Amino acid sequence: MPPQRIISLVPSQTELLFHLGLADRIVGLTRFCIHPAEGVRPVVKVGGTKNPELDRIRSLAPDWILANKEENRREDVETLAAEFSLHLTDVNTLDEALAMIEAVGAICGVPDRAGVLAAQIRESFAALPVPKTRPRVAYFIWRNPWMVAAGDTFIDAMLEVAGFTNAFADRNRYPVVTETELQEARPEVILLSSEPYPFREKHFAELADICPGVPVELVDGELFSWYGSRLLASPAYFRELQNRLGVR
Repeated sequence: MPPQRIISLVPSQTELLFHLGLADRIVGLTRFCIHPAEGVRPVVKVGGTKNPELDRIRSLAPDWILANKEENRREDVETLAAEFSLHLTDVNTLDEALAMIEAVGAICGVPDRAGVLAAQIRESFAALPVPKTRPRVAYFIWRNPWMVAAGDTFIDAMLEVAGFTNAFADRNRYPVVTETELQEARPEVILLSSEPYPFREKHFAELADICPGVPVELVDGELFSWYGSRLLASPAYFRELQNRLGVR
């Protein structure tokens, strides 16, 4: 029998559950699960992705918990997996995201809906123009210290399909980078993610001082890093970003 009492500890996968028509089965979410706004508002919040309230989760008696290797802490996942049915996802590429969507749909008893969604996303990305030139970009996710998305991340995979070359693809995960390392990476464009760090205008000026003449853009972090149904909107956004930056 498909799960009837679901708790999601992953914001992007929470949005996926709603998209798949499972709203009436969701009994708990993290406070970072913000989409869809009207759908998540009345659902019980069970803490954050990194610090879930385990006793509150237990009180909700879920029959299925959706978690993610990167979003959630190993110790919390192991504790919950020992007590409940828990599905742990690990998504670093577009193909893995599509497989995750189909797997979640199958487990929840809505394989057809998930299959349609995955097909729509796949077709949208297939239609995305492939630029002849791939500008080197540094994609920042944090300040104090400066941190970038490097290789072996979903963001790195999205930069690739969006027509860019990750200037830090040879590094792993989310490294701290110094100003000297940024200069040596020779980015042609600097992208500041709208999440998780709240980048502001002053950060544009800081980076302009470090890399004079390099364009700095604030980009929608959800469309680069959320690997659920939000991927439907990513190709159109990437195309618009290509046009804005003059990528051909």
